Amino acid sequence: MSVKIGSITTLLPEFLKAGDYSKITVLVDENTGQHCYPLIKELLPEHILIEIKSGEEQKNLGTCQHIWQVMTDNELDRHSLMIDLGGGVIGDMGGFCAATYKRGIDFIQIPTTLLAQVDASVGGKLGIDFNGYKNHIGVFQLPKTVLIDADFLKSLPWAELRSGFAEVAKHCLIADGAKWDEIRRIDFDDQDFADLIAHSVEIKKEVVASDPTEKGRRKILNFGHTLGHAIETYFLESPEKERLLHGEAIAAGMICEASISLERGLIDESLFLEIEEFLFSIYGKVEILEGDLEAILQHTLQDKKNKGGQVRFSLLDGKGSCGFDVICNKEEMEKALRQYIGE
Repeated sequence: MSVKIGSITTLLPEFLKAGDYSKITVLVDENTGQHCYPLIKELLPEHILIEIKSGEEQKNLGTCQHIWQVMTDNELDRHSLMIDLGGGVIGDMGGFCAATYKRGIDFIQIPTTLLAQVDASVGGKLGIDFNGYKNHIGVFQLPKTVLIDADFLKSLPWAELRSGFAEVAKHCLIADGAKWDEIRRIDFDDQDFADLIAHSVEIKKEVVASDPTEKGRRKILNFGHTLGHAIETYFLESPEKERLLHGEAIAAGMICEASISLERGLIDESLFLEIEEFLFSIYGKVEILEGDLEAILQHTLQDKKNKGGQVRFSLLDGKGSCGFDVICNKEEMEKALRQYIGE
């Protein structure tokens, strides 16, 4: 898996020089079109720009149809290249569209958010949401390369930076206890994000290389995501709820799932309290009400790690260590959610 970190003004021309593409298309949303596209426009030969609306709610088949139609109208052939310039939605959906167009064309990821740089762009998971379920339709397909430039983060709103940091914390908790101890002693605004990007990328590359299609160990990357995705999906589909950013939901999920680990005796109370204190200090508490619990629990039944109707978790079994395929029942999940909301 090719991931390069550095200046985009060097990395992108080097990649294009080594390729021979008949046509190039660049996928952006209105934000990356305004703030990031101008940084690469002059580095590219003649190309087609496709702009879509931003937001998780756009990550659906309707938007894919629009992208495929523009690609078709511009007569992209199988020797074409798609450049995904944006955050996780652009990377997931752009890669999915490229991987399925004419049975697959080359694509590269240029992630512009912290979340995409440390997690979403690395590993070849591509997909879209379907009927409210996150990443329900998708494929595994590695990009030709991922080009990461921390300078893109300068255009990022603080809330988006904070959202991405949840995945940084997750990587430390599942694979590097010493790094966890380091980051939890530093205020969020004082974190060394360039160092953290490189650290997270190395962890994810190593885990993905050991299990490319998530049959086993790669599942540890889903710590916090079973309940986290369920919370995120529920808030996304509820008109009366304010939409959560991915990292906000995953932070809540990590606290809940660490609670299950504690209840099962997999971690001690001191580690749980570290996790709870640190994540609450950055993300606060998601306002989950008693009436929300049943719907959130129902969403876990569609989790992609499930097997035979059993909800399977990736749970911490130590600081910097995580197990997978841990079967949890509804009562355990509900207890963890209730503890989170303070009942």
